[in-house]
Amino acid sequence: MVLSSARRAAMVAVSAAMALAFSAACAGATPGEPPAAGTRSAPDTSGVVHSSPASPAPQSFSPTPRPAVDDRARALGFVDVRTAVPDAVVDLRYATPRNFVGERLYPANARCLVHDSLVPGLRTAAENLRARGETLVFWDCYRPHSVQQRMFEKVPDPAWVAAPGPYSTSHESGRSVDATLAARNPNCPVHRRVGPGLCLVDMGTDFDSFTPNATAYATQGVSASAQAARARLRKAMAAGGLEVYPGEWWHFDGPGADVRRPIIDVPLA
Repeated sequence: MVLSSARRAAMVAVSAAMALAFSAACAGATPGEPPAAGTRSAPDTSGVVHSSPASPAPQSFSPTPRPAVDDRARALGFVDVRTAVPDAVVDLRYATPRNFVGERLYPANARCLVHDSLVPGLRTAAENLRARGETLVFWDCYRPHSVQQRMFEKVPDPAWVAAPGPYSTSHESGRSVDATLAARNPNCPVHRRVGPGLCLVDMGTDFDSFTPNATAYATQGVSASAQAARARLRKAMAAGGLEVYPGEWWHFDGPGADVRRPIIDVPLA
């Protein structure tokens, strides 16, 4: 989600070498589901849920619609993700200090905004998962260009954090999301609770884990159940036309994610 485009391209180009170096780190795909290269960067009535290992379970939120999305965001086609997925859990990690930068980058009331072109696909993905008793959890959606700049200031390594360019793509254009799964589990450990009765599914790593076993098709160091959960998430997203980024199991690109657009920097609230 924060890798540079150069590193993304390199990871895709050397996927075979990665498989040898990481003991088949990228070989865990289900038959008929080859790795798809992706690029990076949220529909409208959301409540934001933030969870933390050191804090009690998040409170539930009423589905009562929030005020309309800011006019500047709406003019660019941005909507709150709950327009597509009313039951989604929104846990924007960059609206908390629980991220690789270690500080809050979004306002506490930040929305999960996506371009409206993602709405049909996310709706389809959510319907497929809902049939299995699973719910989509969103960790990041639209990311303002100014936040990308702050990320690079904190970690000025283009191998890990994309250096801000004179354009917006992926998260910065609202065409990518970082997502995971939650399911009902009354015995959920506190640090994995994301709502009343809802528990994060074990996916093998946490968000922004810059390690080989965080790659989408990793097998080494990732349990069989976590591999299966990643495959379910990929399959559901693919049914909606969103492609996984091979370097991060949680990152999915919608149509047009790789298109360079004028810099976008609109409010998240």
